Amino acid sequence: MSESSVVQWRARMPAAFGPGPVRLVLRGLGITLFIVWLFGTLWYFDFSPTRLWNGLSGLGKILVLMIPPSPGELWVEILKGLAESVAMAFLGTFMAAIVAVPLGFMGARNVVTTTLLRFSLRRVFDGMRGVDQLIWALAFVRAVGLGPLAGVLAIFVSDIAVLSKLYAEAIENAEKRQAEGVTAAGGGRLLGIRFGLLPQVAPVMLAQALYFFESNTRSASILGVVGAGGIGLQIAERIRVRHWDEVAFIIILMIITVAAIDWISGRIRRRWQDKTGR
Repeated sequence: MSESSVVQWRARMPAAFGPGPVRLVLRGLGITLFIVWLFGTLWYFDFSPTRLWNGLSGLGKILVLMIPPSPGELWVEILKGLAESVAMAFLGTFMAAIVAVPLGFMGARNVVTTTLLRFSLRRVFDGMRGVDQLIWALAFVRAVGLGPLAGVLAIFVSDIAVLSKLYAEAIENAEKRQAEGVTAAGGGRLLGIRFGLLPQVAPVMLAQALYFFESNTRSASILGVVGAGGIGLQIAERIRVRHWDEVAFIIILMIITVAAIDWISGRIRRRWQDKTGR
């Protein structure tokens, strides 16, 4: 076989045995495995159209019983529980946001240059974020007893790690030139962080804290179910006795409360932007 024939044969090899057919085989194998996994999961969860239809029918009956919503006779307890939930969310988020600011700077790559310290702190954040807020609530209910205090501590501990991570990422993405300018003018490293980095990331920190306050207001209803205070206890009691009209009234109140918090948060952010120009 001549040299030119060998070159032509090698040039035709990728077309016949190249990555194209291999890619098709791998793609088909992946699709097959996904289908097998999907149907296997549905079978394991005992999914069936009949069961789904029965569930939707039961849900429809519950929705009918919710109309019209009614505050019931214990509407004062409902308002008290809602106020507790908002207070729990505010206190837990506020304390977590305050503590997360220095932790965020300690976890930022452009502030703490010691790799071991920064890496260890980030792993602590990951470990704390791996525990759900409801688990923290159960632990604090066991530790301090029933009531809003357990809910506040659960929100505080669970939000510290998440906010610290978000703050650290915001600090790492900030412009370096402002801090370098303050340092070059003889301000020192701490002043560079105070006047160079903090003004840049403060709006982001505020927006994230306000969002977490809104989110925790919704989460506080779940914490109350396990005994951590708030409106969740009122919801659980009414579901237990099948007072669905009162459950609907509580849900409407929660929607109005979250909408009001969102509106107030938007006003605060706009005022901050108008004042600082950021």
